[in-house]
Amino acid sequence: MATSVFETISNEFTTAAQTAGTNVVAVHARRWLPTSGIEWKEGVIVTVHHGVRRDEEIKVTRADGKTVAATLAGRDPSTDLAVLRVEKESGFRPAKIGDSTGLKLGHLVLALGRTRRGELVASSGIVGGVSGQWKSWHGGQLDQHIRLDLALYPGFSGGPLVNWKSEIVGVNTRGLSGGRAITVPVATVERVVNELLEKGHIARPYLGIAMQSVELPKNVRSQLSADAHAGLVVMHVEGGGPADKAGVLLGDVIVEIKGKLVEDVGAIQDVISDAKVGEPIAARLVRAGEIKAVSIALGEKAR
Repeated sequence: MATSVFETISNEFTTAAQTAGTNVVAVHARRWLPTSGIEWKEGVIVTVHHGVRRDEEIKVTRADGKTVAATLAGRDPSTDLAVLRVEKESGFRPAKIGDSTGLKLGHLVLALGRTRRGELVASSGIVGGVSGQWKSWHGGQLDQHIRLDLALYPGFSGGPLVNWKSEIVGVNTRGLSGGRAITVPVATVERVVNELLEKGHIARPYLGIAMQSVELPKNVRSQLSADAHAGLVVMHVEGGGPADKAGVLLGDVIVEIKGKLVEDVGAIQDVISDAKVGEPIAARLVRAGEIKAVSIALGEKAR
């Protein structure tokens, strides 16, 4: 008798759950319900920031049922990721990491988690939406926006999204988009994990000024792009900060950053969020009715 399509699909996803499940753990870092996590590389657990409510006395239950102590290596609320270190174990199998850019709308996927007792659990569904780069409500930059159409039950956040190839393509969470189930893609996870392991935090660039939107006078607009109607007046300059070192003064009106018009503070944040600490940023500002060019080397915002 020929194997049915449903049986084939069922067998594929059973294999996927078993394969990826060897790297799924339960993270005990909050009261009552544990959070799921992934043994991303040997001795390194990736989970969600919102599930790690304490920095000490953290424990992890592995796939073999053993519960071990873990230490917090770092966390990034903006991408809802946290990284833990655990003792290395013999016979460790590296996680089978896939490429989330291969996900398409409607693809069948699995969300995996692990219960307090160490049991592997799963939820199935489809990719409900996928698009390019996306900024979370907390300001984190995700390489993709992957929305899930499946039940992400309590405790599933921090667990992996698994495709039919048994590959982990992201970390699931309800902590970034108003409770909706989304996946932090692999590329974002790799970037955040590497920086947290190296520094213990994510370096955030900043200018060191406080600004407020103001309308530009006609004589100034005539010297700029026809689309320029407003700028950002500098209300405060942090002493010794990046803008101060670049010569920005109180009362200056910033009109361009990296060649882009900036009419509100959000526009500047969008521009510098993709930049790196130490990177020189070209800016144009109005001072005493004249247009001046300055270069500001972005500093690292204090944690």
